Amino acid sequence: MLNVAMLSKWHVHADGYARQVKDYGANITCVWDEDAGRGAEWAKNLGVDFETDLDTILARKDVDAVICDCPTTMHAPVLIKAAKAGKAIFTEKALAPTVAECDEIAKAVKENNVKFVISLPWLCRPETQFAKKAIDEGLLGEITLVRIRNAHNGSSANWLPEYWYDEATAGGGAMMDLGCHPMYGVAHLCGTPKRITSVFNSVTDRPVDDNAVNLIEFENKCIAVVETAFVSYKSPSSFEVYGTKGTLIDRDGQPLMIAAESLSNVNSGFIPVTNLPKALPSPMVMFLDACTKDGPVEFGLEKARSLTLLLEKAYIAHKNNSVEVFNEA
Repeated sequence: MLNVAMLSKWHVHADGYARQVKDYGANITCVWDEDAGRGAEWAKNLGVDFETDLDTILARKDVDAVICDCPTTMHAPVLIKAAKAGKAIFTEKALAPTVAECDEIAKAVKENNVKFVISLPWLCRPETQFAKKAIDEGLLGEITLVRIRNAHNGSSANWLPEYWYDEATAGGGAMMDLGCHPMYGVAHLCGTPKRITSVFNSVTDRPVDDNAVNLIEFENKCIAVVETAFVSYKSPSSFEVYGTKGTLIDRDGQPLMIAAESLSNVNSGFIPVTNLPKALPSPMVMFLDACTKDGPVEFGLEKARSLTLLLEKAYIAHKNNSVEVFNEA
């Protein structure tokens, strides 16, 4: 049986990941947390050991893999230690606030030949897979614009923890957290970024952004609009893909709709997509399968780095009130 250590309960998804590990049939053996009080309480609730020292937990023989939910700005030192200890790694997004830190983590992961998966669940959706296939096969013609929105009211309704707004630990605000999903979404669909600009503000006057939009131009001339917020009431998650010969529209609770020149019923306008591919396994199942069955890893170091590349430039553009140019793939 795979033995797993939970590294911190800082992230709001930590409890959900613990449930997924148990539902899969893997064994949680211990917890470490940078906040000892929080970690000890969580370990008690899980019925496992609590360790105050990270090195001690990583040296345990009953730890094969780690689930990292510590503050984003702590990911690099924690994950590098985990990789050097030979532990398989599942991490919450973003991998790190900077590309330089991502590269340090990647170096340790590769040198120690450990399994690595980052949580990018939006890419598992059948609708996302269909959109990528439609783009790659030219069904929509030349892609001109992609718009993805993901938002909730966690700040305006005050249900997010207050430490979520500490830039020193979180690395940013809404765009660094919830905005990761549309950010890695446009990276997946659009390819290599060329330039980016940001409009971020704080509706609730907290220290980090809670209302944020990025405009990104890609090398293929596609323009992407990335929207996120912690101050939007019942905002439906959505994405739109516009091309010279077709359009895809997706909204929460509605079927994926398509209009394309190549379809025989083009004059009828939008029609629902009925041939969606099967959903990919969740990132956690993907990780546990990789550890126990040598299953494939779809969301590895490359996709983790491409997300941080966008995020890092987005925050530089915000702070400098600038348009930032990408000088690397």
